[in-house]
Amino acid sequence: MVIRYVKKTGFKLLGLVALVCILFIMQAQTEEQGWKKTITLSSGEVVCDLNGEWNLLAMILGGPNAAFIPPIRDVVKITQEGNSFKGIRMIGNSANPKGTVIIEGKLDKNGFKKLLFSSPGRGINKGKIGKDGNKIEFYQLGAFDIELTRK
Repeated sequence: MVIRYVKKTGFKLLGLVALVCILFIMQAQTEEQGWKKTITLSSGEVVCDLNGEWNLLAMILGGPNAAFIPPIRDVVKITQEGNSFKGIRMIGNSANPKGTVIIEGKLDKNGFKKLLFSSPGRGINKGKIGKDGNKIEFYQLGAFDIELTRK
């Protein structure tokens, strides 16, 4: 009887110690990222909190007229549920009106798991969240160099 109790208690204790170690490692990774605002998911994973308003600056890349085209500026309101987020244009322009989705994706502990920009048929290969979590940088293949800065 005593041996069964010790085995059950030992396994529970071992499980508890393992869980504490995992949470400690995840917290250390978040601190290593340096993000000021984070969200802890139900899985225990910690991701950057992107909720809020962001200033958008998009520069056109390449092409014969790229030097003559002014940068695109807007304000983007990002809402996040868990690790999924969506950014809506707050100002817009004639081609992309106010209230339309400009950016969306999914996050993981390292930053972006999936990242899409609104232009039809074009995706994003790489994007990064700044060390403090207040800047997002990415480029759209053959089209734009994009920067969002938290307001």
